[in-house]
Amino acid sequence: MSNLIQAIRGMNDILPKDTHRWEFFEDTVRDWLASYGYRNIRTPIVEQTDLFIRSIGAVTDIVEKEMYTFVDHLNGDSLTLRPEGTASCVRAVLEHNLLYAGPQRLYYYGPMFRHERPQKGRYRQFHQVGVEALGYADADIDAELIIMGARLWRELGISGVRLEIGTLGSTESRHIYRSRLIKYFEQYRDELDEDAQRRLHSNPLRILDSKNPHMREMLAGAPRLLDDLDEDSLQHFEALQRVLHEQGIAFEINPQLVRGLDYYNRTVFEWITDKLGAQGTICAGGRYDGLITQMGGKPAPACGFAMGIERILALMSEIEIPSPTTDIYVVHQGELAADFAWKAAEWFRNEGLNTILHCGGGSFKSQMKKADSSGARFAVIIGDDEAKEGEVSIKPLREAAEQVRVGLVEAGPLLKRI
Repeated sequence: MSNLIQAIRGMNDILPKDTHRWEFFEDTVRDWLASYGYRNIRTPIVEQTDLFIRSIGAVTDIVEKEMYTFVDHLNGDSLTLRPEGTASCVRAVLEHNLLYAGPQRLYYYGPMFRHERPQKGRYRQFHQVGVEALGYADADIDAELIIMGARLWRELGISGVRLEIGTLGSTESRHIYRSRLIKYFEQYRDELDEDAQRRLHSNPLRILDSKNPHMREMLAGAPRLLDDLDEDSLQHFEALQRVLHEQGIAFEINPQLVRGLDYYNRTVFEWITDKLGAQGTICAGGRYDGLITQMGGKPAPACGFAMGIERILALMSEIEIPSPTTDIYVVHQGELAADFAWKAAEWFRNEGLNTILHCGGGSFKSQMKKADSSGARFAVIIGDDEAKEGEVSIKPLREAAEQVRVGLVEAGPLLKRI
């Protein structure tokens, strides 16, 4: 016997016993985003590799180590499975001139791909909801994105999530800070791990994001970007904090909060939980005012975030989410009954009742066993006698009650009342 082909490591099947939790999340998120006026945008999962190198940054873990990149053998193009959604969203906005109509509130949903070591909460194919507000310069939109997150956790029933905020300032203030950071780290060159030494001169801010416990004390003493903020960035950050205070959103300021992508500036934030171990960030984002220009568009401000669906669902694992219910299982015996059963099943569906029509033949007894195991509330039984009269027999499966025989027209309203 040949060996079974299995799913790629880190790319997981989502089975029917779990999909109702995904559907509940998706339905909640769609309603939540609509309530804030965000509209859906859908982009391809494959893009030109240069899109991510230009937007994310060449000296980042994603570009250096994690992207699924391949050459299209038909035309020689270098293509990449999208590792994140912002770059694709901005590319689509520029390509289709969406900003000519004014600022845009957009969201996307779907799979992302990164070649990482699979572990709980970190997969090679993972799913994100991303929200992007393009064309808004003031701190009020930053605050809205954070307030949206707080509302979603309430609607999903998630607790124990804390908010950390910070600011990366302007390009100019980051250049000043970058020089100070390099000078500081050079004093501790022997204590830097291999990644930090490689990034010391190319991307020193990423060293602050290191999870290496041996560097913790050295990182704690590093200079703070907050001390080098330009006046405009400081006012923007203070305006954000004012709105959060006024709206009752608790937060901590983390001076070393650094997002893993090069395009961020000013506001950065993360929603973090202690319930998922090392993969504790469930939602993160910030402002990226320079990305649109960097990708060839006219200067325009932007802000957004992305959330990891697998991590959020892990937080919801103890929350009771009802599975979809089957109302009716149609059992039928006989040639006339089989024809009438098709009509009856469609009739019940037109009445808004979830209906399974038995397929595959079998005895009345075996069909009733399948009706019971289906989880349906009722078995609708059709024999040739019922079919001749345009009637069905209704047998409750989840409670002790008498079987009744009624006309098909009366059956739908009756089942909805019971």
